[in-house]
Amino acid sequence: MTAALLFLDVDGPLIPFGAGGGGGGGAGGGAYPAYPPVPPPSVSPLLARLDPALGPRLAALPYELVWATTWEADANTWVAPRLGLPALPLVPWPEGPEEPGLHRPGLHWKTPALVAWAAGRPFAWVDDEIGPADRAWVAAHHPGRALLHRVDARTGLTTADFEALAAW
Repeated sequence: MTAALLFLDVDGPLIPFGAGGGGGGGAGGGAYPAYPPVPPPSVSPLLARLDPALGPRLAALPYELVWATTWEADANTWVAPRLGLPALPLVPWPEGPEEPGLHRPGLHWKTPALVAWAAGRPFAWVDDEIGPADRAWVAAHHPGRALLHRVDARTGLTTADFEALAAW
């Protein structure tokens, strides 16, 4: 049996925006261990809030991990090594205007692309911007099981989030 996909957003779920950071898995949001390469100044200064303890917790989940982030390939360059994860597949984002009929009030622009990428496979999606329109769109357009799990961007992934993902 093929594992369900776990679509991972970076900003918010893995790099929390709240004061002091801390992803809820380990030591908190302090400086990350020394991993080559050192990011240039153009990479998000919030990268220091990435909790390396999240990597083993993500890897232990019964999912195939997939980046669903605007970091795109930079997620494999700067985020994955700090989490101890291998390079992960990336969902490609549309480059131009949306297809006619895809825009719905409140629908996140990622939602149609994730459903298309899943191609009927069961998936969970962790993001800090999931709303009711996304849930309704997935229910209407995705034949497989789906868990759209909204993460609090102030705290990032917490133990409760990991428990919900493991239980699903």
